[in-house]
Amino acid sequence: MLFKAVVFDAYGTLFNVYAIQALAENTFQGQGAAIASLWRDKQIEYTRLITQSDPHNPQGSQYYLPFREITRRALEFSLKRLKLNYKISDMDLLMAQYDQLTAFPENLAVLQKIKEAGLTTAILSNGSPDMLASAVDNACMTECLDHVISVDTVRLFKTAPESYRLVEKTLLSHGQPFNKNEVLFVSSNAWDIIGAGWFGFKTFWVNRQDLPFETIGAQPHYTGSNLNDVLTVLQPAN
Repeated sequence: MLFKAVVFDAYGTLFNVYAIQALAENTFQGQGAAIASLWRDKQIEYTRLITQSDPHNPQGSQYYLPFREITRRALEFSLKRLKLNYKISDMDLLMAQYDQLTAFPENLAVLQKIKEAGLTTAILSNGSPDMLASAVDNACMTECLDHVISVDTVRLFKTAPESYRLVEKTLLSHGQPFNKNEVLFVSSNAWDIIGAGWFGFKTFWVNRQDLPFETIGAQPHYTGSNLNDVLTVLQPAN
């Protein structure tokens, strides 16, 4: 077996952030797709802005905001950018859906098989601890995950090296020493794959939309169209 631990990104990898489009469409007819796309893009942009503006502070970025707050502010910007008339209750409704994001259909079974194979499983996410706890519980994944790690403790978002280093610190604190190349990092976000690869993890890119990979950074070590393909990588060599 090549790997001892499999670490997953949460949003877009385990949980379908674009599933919120249907609720947005019900609230703002004809704008659901635009809201979902702009909201996600602005959310990621804010995490990068915060991290890049104060990357060397030992206490984390002085501009840090919890991911829940960033998500709400990104939603507010998106609704304003699209010139939509909205009420606070509309934002509350959409934000509440973030705690109940649906998982991609194959994910639970894949996580169960990885656990049964004896590997350590974890999430590493920009998400706030309470957001992650709600999403994991809603997807019935609690028993399948050994660790749910939020960057909240270092107050720097991915792709800061300190965020990926949390995986090492967490595993070591639980008596699980691993080399970086014994960790398979799984994400559907190409930028996350690049950051994890630069840090030293082996990477698996979940390319659900058949997109080209980024033109900077090393290519992912493995690629598949959904999480089922991760299982093929974890099969022991004959």
